[in-house]
Parts: sequence; structure tokens; C-alpha cells
Amino acid sequence: MFFVYILKSIKFKKLYIGVTNNLSERLKQHNKGLVRSTKPYHPFKYVYFEGYFSKKEAYQREHNLKLRANAWNQLKRRIKDSLRS
Repeated sequence: MFFVYILKSIKFKKLYIGVTNNLSERLKQHNKGLVRSTKPYHPFKYVYFEGYFSKKEAYQREHNLKLRANAWNQLKRRIKDSLRS
């Protein structure tokens, strides 16, 4: 199974969207500073994830969220309580 996930930086309140097939290991990588794009902003916590059986569909969803403001804004409205924490 593949997951599209959203992380929130605990210190800086920045959000990051990614794809993985192992949620716990990926969070460890982000929090250890092993991911170049998120290294300056760790530590992180998960605020949202959704699962896909297809790797292709997961990457399509990630792409959609990153490049289409409407999809991203709609998701943020849907999970607004999770984003506040």
C-alpha cells in the first residue's frame, strides 16, 4: 500500500506533502534530517494521510495536491482541525 501524507513542522508550522509505502520509517527519516527538502524544518508530525493500492495513483494525488491550488485548498478546509494542532 502507498500513502500520500502531510507533515507539519512542529517548530515552524510548515506543511509538507509526500508519498511513501512505510509511514513510520518515513517519519523517522524526516525527523532525523535525512530528507533534504525538509531538513531545516524538523521535527515533524503527521497531520493527514490517505492510502492507495496503486503507486501510480498515490503519485498522481501528490502531484495534484502540489500543483493544483483548488485540490490543496479543498483538502486543507476538510482537515482544518488537524492542521491547528
